[in-house]
Amino acid sequence: MFDWSSPFSILFHIVYLTMVLGTVVVVILDNRYPVKTLAWLMVLIFLPVLGLILYFFFGQSVRKERLISKRSYIHIARKPLRGYWRKPPHDLPDECQSLASLFRRMNRSMPFGGNQVEIFTDGVSKFDSLLQCISQARHHIHLEYFIFDDDQVGNRVADALIRKAHEGVKVRVMYDDVGCWQVKSSFFHRMRQAGIEVHPFLKVRFPIFGRRVNFRNHRKIAIIDGVVGFIGGMNIADRYLHGLSWGVFRDTSIRIQGMAVQGLQTVFLMDWCFVTGEQITNDSYFPLQEEQGRSQMQIVTSKPVGRWREIMQGYLHAIANARRYIYIQSPYFLPTEQILTALQTAALLGVDVRIMLPWKGDIRVVQMCSRSYLRDVMEAGVKVLFYQPGFLHAKTMVIDDLISTVGSTNIDFRSFEYNFEVNAFMYDTDTAIRLRHIFQADEEQCTHISSQRWARRSWWRKVEESILRLFAPLM
Repeated sequence: MFDWSSPFSILFHIVYLTMVLGTVVVVILDNRYPVKTLAWLMVLIFLPVLGLILYFFFGQSVRKERLISKRSYIHIARKPLRGYWRKPPHDLPDECQSLASLFRRMNRSMPFGGNQVEIFTDGVSKFDSLLQCISQARHHIHLEYFIFDDDQVGNRVADALIRKAHEGVKVRVMYDDVGCWQVKSSFFHRMRQAGIEVHPFLKVRFPIFGRRVNFRNHRKIAIIDGVVGFIGGMNIADRYLHGLSWGVFRDTSIRIQGMAVQGLQTVFLMDWCFVTGEQITNDSYFPLQEEQGRSQMQIVTSKPVGRWREIMQGYLHAIANARRYIYIQSPYFLPTEQILTALQTAALLGVDVRIMLPWKGDIRVVQMCSRSYLRDVMEAGVKVLFYQPGFLHAKTMVIDDLISTVGSTNIDFRSFEYNFEVNAFMYDTDTAIRLRHIFQADEEQCTHISSQRWARRSWWRKVEESILRLFAPLM
């Protein structure tokens, strides 16, 4: 109880209330989405002291900050343009022109033609291919992964990298410091001793901890000699091979051969410049290539800094322009209001919208929050499918047998707002049809639940989900 007789107590409460009111003013003046502003106001008002701590660590906006200098950004970003102008892509389909133009304007991402795409839906084939490409490297190997575990798979990859470093190949590795919190430093030290340059992304130490612990590098990419690239949802960990105790760990990644690899290279070198301060622009990292296939592709990034939510805005545009179908796979479903409205509108227009989610999630709180949104889309005609064999971790979308995307981006606030993400957007019928067939094969292992059946859930479960939904913008 408040003690009016204690000067220390009076001073403490005055200081505390001043801090709370000041933080509330900062949150309001930040002009975020109203739903996010209200969520933080609730935390600050109803969780005394804890609310301030949570906001200090997880709530501060860095949208107006710059990761690297404008000069470094231009020097690195212009390298792929050399290949783009020397080998311009074939004309994009009319249905893809506006989306490609949007990404060029927001993200300075160029569409490259002549790419070959190989799709992996299991860890065995993906890691076999990655290890084979590593073994064939002659100039450099660049790896950037959210999680790089000290397990069987992680050590197989580490051993392969060490062998190439001993052969004189330049090897650079980035990992997310929070994603690898449980990995012993000795695991990365072993690679450093072999001459590999290894760096954590946004290392979690004071005072950086307070400012940026909430902004994680969720990207999963690999580039070998500038001619082969990997991108998708798979981290480097055993679960992609052996699954979980309660089921398989289903994910999707792709291997790219062609000029679009220069887009992946640019992403890595931008992040490398931010982490180390080293600006790498040598032509040997951006070799020109002959056409490898027929896929036209853009490598698109999003991040918690800058004005635009590039991948989310690209999703919005693609969904709004769909005419026949939209098939989405995501481990989590906490859509922003814009994405939610776009999906509802597409379904109401008669587009066949299907969203595939895992029946059992890996984080119960997030799973409950995700399920609070399902009735909203079901009532508009969206078909919700629950994957039964295990945990679905794939992040894919395919539209109208023409536009498809594979990458690290989930359909949730964290991916759209807080994480560093990267997706490959592909504009060709062959890749889209292959991804549609994969979706349909997964669909055979799913349970479809109607809106009527979903509405019959227990009253307590609905209350639990609705309460957690209030905090969805903060998850």
